[in-house]
Amino acid sequence: MKKYFMCFILCLMSLSTFAQKEVTVKAGTLVPLQVINYTKAADVKVGQKVGFRVSRDITVNGVTAIPYGTTVNGTVYEAKKSSWWGTKGRLGIKISEMFGPNGEMIPLTNGDVYVTGKNRTALSVLLFTFVVWPACFICGSKAEIPAGYEIQANVAANTIITVE
Repeated sequence: MKKYFMCFILCLMSLSTFAQKEVTVKAGTLVPLQVINYTKAADVKVGQKVGFRVSRDITVNGVTAIPYGTTVNGTVYEAKKSSWWGTKGRLGIKISEMFGPNGEMIPLTNGDVYVTGKNRTALSVLLFTFVVWPACFICGSKAEIPAGYEIQANVAANTIITVE
């Protein structure tokens, strides 16, 4: 009886591998993303990875091709913290690819995030000139992205994904 039960289980497992489907995610498909953690320019460096997640299921022909919560990494290409004389902070992140549920690489485009702080240089120089010298220590505002900040990227090319 034990042998028959094991044989039955193995048959079911083999059927599930044949139940996989291939779907094509077309170029231009919108992929909504959310920043996972609060990120500010003073805390990251160029080349560092920043985590994003897919904020809703992407379905193709009634099949979920990219499920909610799939993680995506963006790469920091500019990180300048705010500094003296009112200089604003700047933070740039590029998202170029993601990996599907079965490990397939999905190329993305238009997934850049660029955030700047507020520039206070004019205020700093004006106060320094006419009021008092410590005004040169006025900083611009920080470049920061709150957790949950939403952006959209597009699939760059037609991509075949295997789903279950």
